Amino acid sequence: MNAVSTPAPEPTAGAAPRRTPSYPPDEASSRRRILRYAVPRWMIERATERRLDGDWRGACAAANVDVAFDLADIAREHGGAVAVAVEDDLRHFAPDLLRWHLPRVLAGRTTIRNGQTVTLGRYPGAANTTQFLHVTTPPMVDGPQRLLLRFGRIDHAVSSRHHRSSLHNWTMLRHLWDVRHTGALLERHGGGDRPPFFNADGTRRAAGDLPTADPGPADPPAHAEWVTLLHERGAVEAALAAAGIALDPSPLERRWGTPIDPLPVLEKLPLALTRLEPEVRLLIHEGFGRRFQIRLPYSSSLLLEGGKRAGELRIRIIDPEEISGTPVLAEACWRRLPDLDALRHGDADPDRLHPLVRDALFPLRADPADPVGPPDPQLPSPVRVRCRGEWHEVRFQDGTLRAPHSADEQRREQAMRAFGGAVAGCFAAAQAVFSGEGRLPKDLREQRRELYSRAQHGDTPGVLRLLDAGVDPRFRDGRRRTLLHALIHLDHEVLLPRLLAAGVDLEAVDHNRRTALHVAVGDNGSAALVRALLAAGANPDVTDDTGMSLSRLIRFYKRTDLDFLLALLDRDQSAG
Repeated sequence: MNAVSTPAPEPTAGAAPRRTPSYPPDEASSRRRILRYAVPRWMIERATERRLDGDWRGACAAANVDVAFDLADIAREHGGAVAVAVEDDLRHFAPDLLRWHLPRVLAGRTTIRNGQTVTLGRYPGAANTTQFLHVTTPPMVDGPQRLLLRFGRIDHAVSSRHHRSSLHNWTMLRHLWDVRHTGALLERHGGGDRPPFFNADGTRRAAGDLPTADPGPADPPAHAEWVTLLHERGAVEAALAAAGIALDPSPLERRWGTPIDPLPVLEKLPLALTRLEPEVRLLIHEGFGRRFQIRLPYSSSLLLEGGKRAGELRIRIIDPEEISGTPVLAEACWRRLPDLDALRHGDADPDRLHPLVRDALFPLRADPADPVGPPDPQLPSPVRVRCRGEWHEVRFQDGTLRAPHSADEQRREQAMRAFGGAVAGCFAAAQAVFSGEGRLPKDLREQRRELYSRAQHGDTPGVLRLLDAGVDPRFRDGRRRTLLHALIHLDHEVLLPRLLAAGVDLEAVDHNRRTALHVAVGDNGSAALVRALLAAGANPDVTDDTGMSLSRLIRFYKRTDLDFLLALLDRDQSAG
């Protein structure tokens, strides 16, 4: 098989669960890919090893979490008792588990929701006011997926509507990040000795085992199944009543547009209805207030008001301006566990979950032969392509795409392409691989997704394994980006020399005419990466399709870490 040469690129209770509005296909696809790519198994294993060794900083480093404080500073500013409490939490902090549970952008994406602040622990004994151990998520949707662990004060009463909705209070959700509390995951998502719709060994409940009437709260998982089934049938009022939630059915009257009926809104949300009141009750008990909101699109919110007695919860749709200052209920408090939804709809396997999540949800599941956790990269396999009325087989091998065509055939195809002729079959597939444009066969699209999804989530070992298995380093994604563009996510010290040696063009542009250096500057790549690209010969005098130069990007994003590049650009501009 010869390498294809290319020019330089220029229900009902008894039925299977249906796809309801509360679990749309685009979210199903995103969740499936999140479980596969978002937290690689090696990351979980390395972070766990370091945590068990008592090296919490090493665990954070393994899970791509940067630490922005020092325990000695905390002790000096807030006292030894606070520093000891923080250190105790850090020894039991699983940053890989936190990354696993963080809210995602979805809508076809898998990246962490950007611009969010997640509070983990609170320490009222600190100086001045309550201080929080908290995590901030990346500033950009498609930027590096690194997290920042901080310690300090957070103003929950800030007037900015956007800022309020980006705060997630996980101080009462320690099972999402603290290994001492992971066993509570099952209780918080169904209760009893098994999760809803599953047996304790991880097998799905048969349709005949699902409830056909309300079993009541004495059987928590069956009760959750019944309420969820009502919700999915569109019987929202009945589901709320079964969960003991009082609904105000009044629509939200707006200044412009039609009123918003709460029932369709509630039907679309993946609500964990049987958990809403207990979660609100916990927050009330801890002094966070009695009223909480779930932010919705179109300038609306759901207001949840806990009653004076346990088991009382009222819900209504409201203009968020009327409840300014009311804390936003963290998504992890009100939505069904995404992992269970993905498992229920056949989009995942229990053994491919995070090991701590798997063990908490399915206490009777036997250990598999393979390691528990997300799967290793799916290595490239041959792909059948319709070519000249026949089926040909193309495959990645030894770093190039090989097809059953002779050198003479390739030269004739190149000549035809040079004169504007259309290419087809194996040659069209090769052109799409190396240009990022045109239609790829489905199996090659999956291989491209495998490569670039792992790159996006910082899986350098996974990318290296695919390259070692023969994937061509010049493979471009659907936005015409090369792996050089993806270095903002990866270990550039390992990959940059290899990509350059393989002939990946340092000045290749994506669909926005941005080079790898342009992306590194504009998408929050590290200063070390920028220096490495410049040392490799990258041209700093570049602009994208909007005319945005590197100097404008540096000033726009206030990247003081790139002052060295700004000085170089300004000097060159003055000299010119």
